Amino acid sequence: MIILQGNKIERSFSGDVLFDNINIQVDEKDRIALVGRNGAGKSTLLKILVGEEAPTSGEINTKRDLSLSYLAQDSRFESENTIFDEMLHVFDDVRGMESRLRKMEMQMAELTGDAFDKLMSDYDHLSEEFRVKGGFTYEAEIKAILNGFKFDESMWQMKISELSGGQNTRLALAKMLLEKPELLVLDEPTNHLDIETIAWLENYLVNYQGALIIVSHDRYFLDKVATITLDLTKHSLDRYVGNYSKFMDLKAEKLALEAKNYEKQAKEIAKLEDFVQRNLVRASTTKRAQARRKQLEKMERLDKPSAGQKSANMTFHADKVSGNVVLTVADAAIGYDDQILSEPINIDVKKFDAIAIVGPNGIGKSTLIKSIVGQIPFIKGTSTYGANVEVGYYDQTQSNLTHTNTVLDELWNDFSTTPEVEIRNRLGAFLFSGDDVKKICQHAFRWRTSSSFVSKIVNAKQ
Repeated sequence: MIILQGNKIERSFSGDVLFDNINIQVDEKDRIALVGRNGAGKSTLLKILVGEEAPTSGEINTKRDLSLSYLAQDSRFESENTIFDEMLHVFDDVRGMESRLRKMEMQMAELTGDAFDKLMSDYDHLSEEFRVKGGFTYEAEIKAILNGFKFDESMWQMKISELSGGQNTRLALAKMLLEKPELLVLDEPTNHLDIETIAWLENYLVNYQGALIIVSHDRYFLDKVATITLDLTKHSLDRYVGNYSKFMDLKAEKLALEAKNYEKQAKEIAKLEDFVQRNLVRASTTKRAQARRKQLEKMERLDKPSAGQKSANMTFHADKVSGNVVLTVADAAIGYDDQILSEPINIDVKKFDAIAIVGPNGIGKSTLIKSIVGQIPFIKGTSTYGANVEVGYYDQTQSNLTHTNTVLDELWNDFSTTPEVEIRNRLGAFLFSGDDVKKICQHAFRWRTSSSFVSKIVNAKQ
């Protein structure tokens, strides 16, 4: 059964087309991964599908009374409730039934005859409805979901207003899963989740009874959850049956076939054009040449297939060569206001090491990095860099950006003596080209590699 359908959807901004000719169909229990290059408009398309934005043209139709929940990248809900009370609100209807059942049970001792029989009949019907809607299990569901998202019992009475941004987003997702909508639309749902929670969410969504549309840069997450992949391009939304890895294989085959057909047609066109050029003025072959020319005019020319998404090109060069010792952290403790998040921490980084810092949400991973780069002092312990070590730091919030600057100005302000052509060349290596450099950072970093990162390395010598 079709639950959502979009026809000829177009979205333009000030006359510039982001995408057009987009057709989509979502059936019950579909598990859809929406993919495409950065800047293709995936988040914009999701907002159109859920009704948060209007398309420039085209239409969206849904089944009557479709229940839908949408998790945006910056989802946050405001509430003065505690965590557990907020989750209980999902089951207000069921809890209302429970209250009515308790009242009926108290009335049973007071009634006789026909009144009693009617009460018992009503009680049986309501009890069955209560059971079907999860009346006997809703508290267990709440506890399972909260624990799955790392909200243990000690946190259930916390006010939602006291949660961090990441915790708030996780709670918003937890509430959506409890609501069990017919269509769940998720934009980068793993952004604020640790590895363990992502694994839990994968398993939960695999068994989810409704339909899913997911945008994520986590290919392993998509591989586990998705069974259909929609590839968003400027002028189409191509459908592939399979997860992300299957999609990559199928798309490669499609591009190879398109390239083969394009080359075949190009050879045919060249052959026909050569024949026309050589034979049009000769009386004996003029008619055949004219026929070939008409054939050329009627031919539907194939577009040259794209080789696929370009990759950013980055290089790192230091003015001075560092020694073998890069960083040493000894007996350190991290945290805020003398409240320790983690200790003891000992790190010994050598040249050419590539290190991943993992751990549960809230353990202090970002805090550790900020302490290492000197933004937050260690509560105790020491941190020492080796000789000639230069540090570049890319933070998850792009806090170093001046959001009202253009992409070009953001870099040029920091490197005012660097020629414009060199700035543009470096931006081009990070896929900022043409009018992209004139975009305001506030909008540009949402769909392309952040210029704050580029600015850290733009002065590096190629």
